[in-house]
Amino acid sequence: MYAPPVDLSFNEISSLTDALSKVPRRGRRPLKPNSQGKYLSRSLRLSNNSIADVSNLQCVLSHFLVQPTSIGWLDLSFNKITSINIVRLSELRVLYLHGNKISNLADVDILGQLMNLHTITLHGNPIAYMEDYRWANRVIFTLPHLKRMDFSAVTPQDHIWANDLSCRLKKRRTST
Repeated sequence: MYAPPVDLSFNEISSLTDALSKVPRRGRRPLKPNSQGKYLSRSLRLSNNSIADVSNLQCVLSHFLVQPTSIGWLDLSFNKITSINIVRLSELRVLYLHGNKISNLADVDILGQLMNLHTITLHGNPIAYMEDYRWANRVIFTLPHLKRMDFSAVTPQDHIWANDLSCRLKKRRTST
């Protein structure tokens, strides 16, 4: 059995290296570190901080988690993140990125490598206001295993529309 999330939210963390000196918040189910000070958790909360760059995320995961490559749930919401670079997290199933500053849909394309990712939040980012965000199904097409997006279900019909749109866009590009 795994422990509750390692909660580093609301810690005024501006860079991920700052997180290394923080002590996780206490929740209802207490976290108990092992002899090396690491936790048997598959979840990490870094929400509501001022993090802009996630390139050192692997270092933070290795610092706090017994099995850093087995992380399944990551909350990076309400930070200042502008770019997503977390493709080495192959076991990741849930990713909260809402309330950040992500403005490039190509960053979402990178997440397509995360084959276990089934839940994502991106609302409250500049990309959420782009024409081909959800309603044109760019994110849903890019993440074919998606079941929930922005706290709403992704239906089989959403996947059909995403595939249809992708085919139409490819035909349009090759005909011009």
